[in-house]
This record gives sequence, structure tokens and C-alpha cells, in this order.
Amino acid sequence: MSFTQIARSCSRLASTLATKRIASAAVVQTHARMMHRITMPAIASQMSQNFVARNYSAKSTIEDIKFRVLKVVSAYDKECRGRWQTQSVRRYSAKPPLSLKLINERVLLVLKLYDKIDPSKLNVESHFINDLGLDSLDHVEVIMAMEDEFGFEIPDSDAEKLLKPADIIKYVADKEDVYE
Repeated sequence: MSFTQIARSCSRLASTLATKRIASAAVVQTHARMMHRITMPAIASQMSQNFVARNYSAKSTIEDIKFRVLKVVSAYDKECRGRWQTQSVRRYSAKPPLSLKLINERVLLVLKLYDKIDPSKLNVESHFINDLGLDSLDHVEVIMAMEDEFGFEIPDSDAEKLLKPADIIKYVADKEDVYE
């Protein structure tokens, strides 16, 4: 049982005690046992500290009960603050620095890993359709793989012009402002 549920149960009990006069001692004992059932299992199972359950009588006011519940909840918060609350920290970093050589290696690696391209025929000046035997759908997949590799989108108007690995290397270098 969570402490929110305990607080709700205690406030319900306090409101019934405040509105009704309890005439017999048996009713008082019933309410005290009910409070004991509400507070003790939750405190015993969720807290490492020892809390003493009190018998709440009809003489307790709503403010007194609310004060006790808030005291227990604040003690619970202090106990658990270090264990469950973590600070979220954002760490920003730049992309790794690119060079023409690194772009060239990454483009050729992506193309070598593409299953429809024969790595023995691949070089920087190979034409995707004429030399490597790719169709237009394969060309689109190659462009998508390059977008995934370098982390930016290549518009369709520019993608139509990228027919060789050298064209892709030059395009990526221009986009990433790499000039050597």
C-alpha cells in the first residue's frame, strides 16, 4: 500500500470521526484496529526505520491526523530520496571530425556491405547503374544507407545526381563543410 493510499484512508477516517460521535468503546477500538491495519503493513514493508503505530481515538482532530500522515510521508521521502530519485543530465557532444579520407572510407564501407554490390568491382569512380548493375530502387536504398551513415537527409533532387561514390563523397564533404 502506498503512502498516498494511506493518506487517503487516514483522511477518510478522520472525516468520519469528525462528523459522527462515537458512543461506545467497541466502535473506538474498531476504528483504532482499522487504522492499525492501514498504517502498519505499509510502514513495515516500505520503511527501514521503526515507526510506532498509535491508536487513534475519537478525540483526535483532523488536523492532528493530517499532521501525522504528512510527517510519515515526509520521513518516507527523506528515506527514499537518495535511492530512487536520479538527476537527469544531458551530455552534448559534437560529431567526430570528418576528413575527406574518413568520408571516403565510410562511403566505400557502406557500399561494400550492401549485398547487391560486388566489392571487387567497387571503386570511387564506379557508376552505380552502368558498372555495378544496380537499378533505380537499389540506388534509392544506397542513398538511404548514406543518410543513415552520416545522419542527415539527402533531398530527392540531389539524390538523383549522386550516381558514383565520388559524387556522394563530394556531396557529404560539402554538407559537412570539409575541405582539404
